[in-house]
Amino acid sequence: MNTISVEKQVIEVVKAAKASTRRLVQLSTEQKNAALEAIAQAIETQADAIIAANALDVKDAQAKGLSKALVDRLTLNEQRIQGMVASVRAVIQLPDPVGEVLRTIERPNGLSIHKVRVPLGVIGIIYESRPNVTCDCAALCLKSGNAVVLRGGSESFRSNQAIHQVIQSALANTDVPQAAVTLVPVKERAGVDCMLGLVGLIDIIIPRGGESLIRKISADSKIPVIKHAKGVCHTYVDSDADLAMAKSIAVNAKCQRPGVCNAMETLLVHQDIAKAYLLELAEALKAFNVEIRGCDRTQAILADAKAATEADWDTEYLDMILAIRIVDSLESAVDHIQQYGSGHSEAIINQKQSTAQAFLRDVDAAAVYVNASTRFTDGYEFGLGAEMGISTDRLHARGPVALEELTTYKYIVYGTGQIKE
Repeated sequence: MNTISVEKQVIEVVKAAKASTRRLVQLSTEQKNAALEAIAQAIETQADAIIAANALDVKDAQAKGLSKALVDRLTLNEQRIQGMVASVRAVIQLPDPVGEVLRTIERPNGLSIHKVRVPLGVIGIIYESRPNVTCDCAALCLKSGNAVVLRGGSESFRSNQAIHQVIQSALANTDVPQAAVTLVPVKERAGVDCMLGLVGLIDIIIPRGGESLIRKISADSKIPVIKHAKGVCHTYVDSDADLAMAKSIAVNAKCQRPGVCNAMETLLVHQDIAKAYLLELAEALKAFNVEIRGCDRTQAILADAKAATEADWDTEYLDMILAIRIVDSLESAVDHIQQYGSGHSEAIINQKQSTAQAFLRDVDAAAVYVNASTRFTDGYEFGLGAEMGISTDRLHARGPVALEELTTYKYIVYGTGQIKE
């Protein structure tokens, strides 16, 4: 397919999405929720068709030799379909942010000024592998009054098409225009390039995927981008940590689902408890075939650990690989995180409140934990429903990008004939 025809198709669906926003802002919460319930029911009843389309994508991915972690991110099964349905219904239960009055100012001249939440407009989502993103993003955008233009990766093209078709069939009998949930109908990279230049038609771009995709989009987009570059997440086990708790949390953070951005990539361990802790942890990690790459002091304790290179401290593995460094103190752990962390999620395991508070104060990240796994950095787990992704930016959103983060605001001013003197 030539570039001209690709651009034509992309512009056509984006213009339709833009046109739908006028109707979206008129919808009540009840109308939006009814559409979301229709989507949830349609996904439940048409789950077999979605799974069948996904199986073809998975087969192709395996034939191309994609990593097990990437294949896992791509795969849909009955449990993950039910997760999609649950995410949609969780969004239904959330308060509608549109129209919320954030502030009211009564001026001496009688002007009544109200700062009110409004939708962003048209949101472009560019993502890889995980087809559930198609459903999650559609639900969040519709509830927040936004139109969404979805462009998934070529490896999940059939899966995304199937989910989009189910959503379209559901919307056909609701008050939400079908064009409010649009899927870019082409695989070619030129489709992404076209989206990134549609200033005035797309208001925000949100990329979800690997570091290379996000860096490319951030560099090439003429439209504002909400992003995270990567998820190099740390867990620091302090000298007074409950070691059984620390082992459980570390195993969960690394092994429960390694191919996601909130999985732990580096473990930092205080020198005073390093030997006792690491020997027990290593045994637990063997059950998951985790490859350990450690500093010199880690290798002295764990004979099977490979030598960690400088690059390992900065790497998002998304796989069963864990970098381990033994540190002298809390300050050393914080220094390491500041140098190598990506601003995503960081955790401390300890029993001393003053140390925990120092960690919370000094570590700069979207989510900072005490005695819990970084795997909880997720819109659903935070009680926000589904999420568009995790932002490590400071503007306009940070952490899980959910309903409130998909709005901006405007000032509504009521007067009684005032004029500026």
